[in-house]
Amino acid sequence: MTNFKQAFSHWCFSKLTETQIQQIHEIGITGIEMPPADDYVKWRDRGFSIVSIAGHKTIEDGLNKTENHSRIADELRANLEVAQKFGIPNLICFSGNRDGKSDDEGATNTIEGLRLVAKDAEDAGVTLIMELLNSKEHKDYQCDHTAWGVDVVKAVNSPRVKLLYDVYHMQRMEGDVIPTILENADYIAHYHTAGNPGRNDLNNKQELYYPAIAQAIRETGYTGWVGHEFLPLTDPVEALREAFAVFATQ
Repeated sequence: MTNFKQAFSHWCFSKLTETQIQQIHEIGITGIEMPPADDYVKWRDRGFSIVSIAGHKTIEDGLNKTENHSRIADELRANLEVAQKFGIPNLICFSGNRDGKSDDEGATNTIEGLRLVAKDAEDAGVTLIMELLNSKEHKDYQCDHTAWGVDVVKAVNSPRVKLLYDVYHMQRMEGDVIPTILENADYIAHYHTAGNPGRNDLNNKQELYYPAIAQAIRETGYTGWVGHEFLPLTDPVEALREAFAVFATQ
């Protein structure tokens, strides 16, 4: 049985010392997500794989608006080149906020925008992952339910256009995490973790039972990265050690 490849998100752990970074790597967490662009070489030299970066701007002003398509396509193509250079497997994409658009109109526009760059992603060998976010915190964000995101991915019909399933966000938005993962695994290319409530450690003080979630992800045959995107309440190294153990033992 192969252990999950595990990463952590830079923005949640941005104040680590060099000693702590080395300790995290020694745990077995060898990926970093969304580090500052100026630090890509530094993280690679530390022995970390850069697992994901933002493919375009912004969360709020995204692919569901046709007037953004030319700009976003240019940004994605530029970042596909960056991803190839640094061996980054995923570029994160965003639907954007509804701003009055129906789900049908937003989906149609998002599909059109992703189709503009799907072939570029295929040629680059990099996956565009549209992030599922809860619209309780990210007010008015359109890709806030798995079914909407799956419909978009199905319509684009590219092996390099998938979803980023964030367990925390989807627990807040729709629950039913394990059945959703099992039913939609073909359309998911990346996972993020965090405890709920609070977006904190993966411990026994929150409602998500991550050992079962990890086992469900494994049952789908998933071989990609799992990224820990939580705000640690305890020592960050120990919080990541605990999170790593959950996924290393399933």
